[in-house]
Amino acid sequence: MKRIAWFLAALLAYVGLAFGAVNINSATQEQLESLNGIGPVKAKAIIDYRTANGRFKSLEDVKKVNGIGDATFDKIRGDISLTGTTTVPKAAEKPAAAKETTKEKAKEATATTKEKAKEATATTKEKAKDVAADTKSDKAQTAKEKADAKKQADKEKAAAKKQADKEKADAKKQADKEKADAKKKADKERADAKKQAAKEKADAKKQADKEKADAKKEAAAKKKEEEAKKKEEEAKKK
Repeated sequence: MKRIAWFLAALLAYVGLAFGAVNINSATQEQLESLNGIGPVKAKAIIDYRTANGRFKSLEDVKKVNGIGDATFDKIRGDISLTGTTTVPKAAEKPAAAKETTKEKAKEATATTKEKAKEATATTKEKAKDVAADTKSDKAQTAKEKADAKKQADKEKAAAKKQADKEKADAKKQADKEKADAKKKADKERADAKKQAAKEKADAKKQADKEKADAKKEAAAKKKEEEAKKKEEEAKKK
């Protein structure tokens, strides 16, 4: 009777293998570890992602889990589902294997624990390495940004000084030009005034000389007339 029951159980397990699938939205840690290429670390990562983000909407969403890429997805694609009851897709154990001793189970558990610890240590080291690399990159980026900012500030300062010097030089040049123009205008006005004064003086002298000449001419004519008149009177007396 026991042999028949055991045979039926093995048969059911084999049938389960043909139609087996692991529901990634509800599978346990152990059920996820049964998938090809999924160890304890990746199984826990799937559960953590599911807890943080909710149910997977499509099978390919599992690639969003840290550590699961295209290669791993290709291995498990045919053994996972989004709904239904999880049936572990692995070969049915032989009756003899089902009777393994407690010592063998303990040995397997120890090996699994060591593997988990090894994977956890590797993951921790990798994360620490990534953090160190990111920190180094951030520092380099910050230093570059500071250098670029200083370079830009120096460039703007130099441009502002150059502009100020140009404006100062232009203002001085304009002031010198205005001063020169004012002096030139003053010199011209002074020369024009002097020339006008000389002309007026010459005109006045010319007018005075003319008036003097006219007066002298008039006086001579008058004297001549008086002499003629005197001679005429003396002639009458004779």
